[in-house]
Amino acid sequence: MLVDNLSTQFADGDTLNIDAIIYLIGIQELGQGHRKFKKDEKVNLMHIAICKLLEPYGYYEFEFFDDDGWPHYKTINQLPNLKPGEQSVLMKEAIISYFEALEFIK
Repeated sequence: MLVDNLSTQFADGDTLNIDAIIYLIGIQELGQGHRKFKKDEKVNLMHIAICKLLEPYGYYEFEFFDDDGWPHYKTINQLPNLKPGEQSVLMKEAIISYFEALEFIK
């Protein structure tokens, strides 16, 4: 349901993968609206999203916004060594929690 809603809203119905959803979360968290991003900025957007998604799990903590408005996080706890399938489950769970908190889904 979440993937379908996001895919309809942001990808003209093409199914978004988990990386695309994380990228969208990064754009949302940056809060600078729609604009073109450079390659290194795209990587940073993914990092912002991952930090935001894993913050409730105690892995990251928001520190500050820099002069350009980019959020910065500090590592609180190192991520455990997870198998790829476990990483995917953790990220999917975190994404669902994120959108539930925004009341995008219930």
